[in-house]
Amino acid sequence: MHMTGMSEQGWNYAADAGAHVSLAVPIEMHMRHGTPPIQKAIDKGMGLSLSSDVECTMSADMFTQMRGLITLQRMFANAAALEGVADFPDLMQPMDAIRHATIAGAEGLKLGKVTGSLTPGKAADIVLLDAQAINVAPLNNVAGAVVTLMERSNVDTVLVNGQVKKWRGQLVGFDIERLTSELAASRDYIFEQAGIEVDLFGEPG
Repeated sequence: MHMTGMSEQGWNYAADAGAHVSLAVPIEMHMRHGTPPIQKAIDKGMGLSLSSDVECTMSADMFTQMRGLITLQRMFANAAALEGVADFPDLMQPMDAIRHATIAGAEGLKLGKVTGSLTPGKAADIVLLDAQAINVAPLNNVAGAVVTLMERSNVDTVLVNGQVKKWRGQLVGFDIERLTSELAASRDYIFEQAGIEVDLFGEPG
């Protein structure tokens, strides 16, 4: 997880052992973990998947994770190209980012034969995306639209192991009003016990 601050020897040990790397790119940048080692993992030929890591600090959705991944990788590759580096890294493609967000995570957990792709015999974990929404119109490249344009509002339907969890844009089987109320009560309790005043417009730190 993270793999920031690792020595070259540490990277070599991990690669030789067949270790898998899980990156939480936005959080790693936001919380001073160090620069997400995207290119290092790619160059070492290691499996690479995505994590949100700290859901109460930054959005946990996989669109954010994919966009952070591809944007940062391309930023460094483009910087090298602009500096005249002859062998600058290949630009990550949207389909690569989708793979890192889906099947690569399952493979990293040794669950590649169970989930992670639409394959007969695997668990029916399916996410249907609205490709006709205004934020992706007109659709001209599916993978590109998913990675660079879509966000959570595009998630139309979700099935987990065949059970419907979201249908036509609405969560199924969850009392959202109760959940948000309980979350607010938990926040107030923690702040009270810590002696901190709730200030919704203060500096978050």
